[in-house]
Amino acid sequence: MGAQQQPVVTEQKEKIWTRNFLFICLANFFVFLGFQMTLPTIPLFVEHLGGNDQLIGLVVGIFTFSALVVRPFAGHALETQGRRFVFLLGLLIFVISVGSYSLISSIFFLFFMRVIQGIGWGFSTTASGTVATDIIPASRRGEGMGYYGLSGNIALAFGPSLGLALAASIPFNRLFLICAALGVASLAFAAAITYKKAEAKHGQKESKWDLYEKTALIPSVLLFFLTVTFGGIASFLPLYTAQKNIGGLQLYFLLYALALMVTRTFAGQWYDRKGHRAVFLPGTGLILLAMLLLAWLPGEWALLAAAVLYGFGFGMVQPGLQAWSVERAPVHRKGMANATFFSFFDLGVGIGAMVFGQISHWFGYPAIYLSAACSVLVSMFVYLAVLRKEQPFPPRQGNKA
Repeated sequence: MGAQQQPVVTEQKEKIWTRNFLFICLANFFVFLGFQMTLPTIPLFVEHLGGNDQLIGLVVGIFTFSALVVRPFAGHALETQGRRFVFLLGLLIFVISVGSYSLISSIFFLFFMRVIQGIGWGFSTTASGTVATDIIPASRRGEGMGYYGLSGNIALAFGPSLGLALAASIPFNRLFLICAALGVASLAFAAAITYKKAEAKHGQKESKWDLYEKTALIPSVLLFFLTVTFGGIASFLPLYTAQKNIGGLQLYFLLYALALMVTRTFAGQWYDRKGHRAVFLPGTGLILLAMLLLAWLPGEWALLAAAVLYGFGFGMVQPGLQAWSVERAPVHRKGMANATFFSFFDLGVGIGAMVFGQISHWFGYPAIYLSAACSVLVSMFVYLAVLRKEQPFPPRQGNKA
């Protein structure tokens, strides 16, 4: 008699690429494309209206601060009013505010509408991240968030370069109408998603001052010190390269986005298997090198090398930190965990833009990136202190058959 054949037990991964996941990625892509097209062109528009570096910093910063203020309210609304209402409302506000830029002829009105856009951005991006975490299987959350982030990265690959190219060939008002139209496309895909009902917790009174999710604080604080660097890049890199007569800015954004995209295909899986130790320090080390290169900036080669380093670094760190933020939160607090995460994201960008505007006024553009490098070092030291105080976050295991 032959040996009895044993059944082969295989491990099946839960599916990530569903209809809903595709739609949330497309909605995220189109709104990010419209946003990324305005990112390098808003500073040029402020300059066109007669503003200086300090006003540029204020216009960029007030957008992120208004988004920051509304995110806790967005987090609560996600659990009480539902994902659909918050997401569609945020996208609608985004479309109206960006479209209004086509009518603006004064910095004061631009400043006001940037506040409104920040409100829409705060609602829409908090909702989008929460919807994505609802859809992605828990056992593959790091990987799924990496793929979800790719939708924004693809927009980043084309948005800034497309925005700069259009700003050089058409009036600003037409550019902003195109950005608003992209927001409409995002709204259409968002409306087609089948949303899960929010799992509100009953029998527990929520504090009126409940503004953050405590389990998300550590990764959010780490993110804050990293996104400070983004405030310096988004607000002042176009003016810095123009001052030094260095070309390649459009290629910078393209290479940065491509590096992000490549990294996100594997960094999320590293996080799922080994935890944040596998991605955080290597990623922040690359970001630090990028900031030092930008501070030096002897030529176009350094600009492009910084783009690749920054893309790889941020691509390793950001999806892991976002997955870490929602991982420990109770089911009924996932929305608030995402709100906390993006609030610190906004706070870093906003403070970076405003503080760096003053630093550039006093010391020049290179000082911006030296200061940003110091912020990255602070994030690394805080992370090492966290590792010493608490048990390392354990690797997440997939579901076994």
